[in-house]
Amino acid sequence: MSISDSEFSIHFWGVRGSIATPGSSTVRYGGNTPCVEMRCQGKRLIFDGGTGIRVLGQHLLKQMPIEASIFFTHSHWDHIQGFPFFTPAFIKGNLFKIYGKIAPTGQTMQERLEEQMHHPNFPVPLRVMGSCLKFFDVEVPSIIEVGNGVTVESGLLNHPGEATGYRVSVGDRSAVYATDTEHFHDHIDQNLVHLARNADVLIMDATYSDEEYWSTTNPKIGWGHSTWQEAIKVAEAANVKTLVIFHHDPLRSDDQLDEFEGLAKEKFAGSVMAREGMCISIPIRTDAKPLVKV
Repeated sequence: MSISDSEFSIHFWGVRGSIATPGSSTVRYGGNTPCVEMRCQGKRLIFDGGTGIRVLGQHLLKQMPIEASIFFTHSHWDHIQGFPFFTPAFIKGNLFKIYGKIAPTGQTMQERLEEQMHHPNFPVPLRVMGSCLKFFDVEVPSIIEVGNGVTVESGLLNHPGEATGYRVSVGDRSAVYATDTEHFHDHIDQNLVHLARNADVLIMDATYSDEEYWSTTNPKIGWGHSTWQEAIKVAEAANVKTLVIFHHDPLRSDDQLDEFEGLAKEKFAGSVMAREGMCISIPIRTDAKPLVKV
């Protein structure tokens, strides 16, 4: 199935942070770990390979052959654990360009993906994947030309072991994927504000609430994640139209996310909680606001 050259859409396949959380209390928002797909000007871009990429893979089997670019923010387990179960990567005739920053330890993204599929971690190695896998090291900051006028700008995020944020742009339309990142305590992260400048959509890590983050009994300071209140500050500073609150805490129930979404909308009307199956359409040729469909 071809992607329309007038389409710019964002599809959410995994929105949970840290660990997959299937169960009765996570049905509406979903329990799969991060995977977001963007379709833009005939190009397919995939961000992160959490357990949500397995679900995306099953969807893509109906659209063979597949060509896509996969951008990894980093290689913490919840962002790569679904890649060995991404069925299209095993099928000859498909092409995947895989991007990721070299880790502070010196490992490339290819080496880290290979490592998780080595014994005793996994029964078959990465080399059994029959598709064409092309790996690219990402410089931060940099701008990557994807083709058809689509660019991907990289930016450094504040996360233990580092993480990379990405801004997808075509013309004057843009969407930003920024997870995992922790806010600074005395100022807004200007790297993130720059990456999200005037974006139509900002998808941002907001795992915690301020109360949880600053808890006197179990604080989350230094864990590498932000709060929905801080995400709103970034969205306002960057003049963002729609803020998607992302990377939900594994302990967060559907009812709690409903509550937080209501509170967030009171402070920033363009707030929305990320849900599996949600789609956001960004009109390319008009000044209309992004349209969210659940």
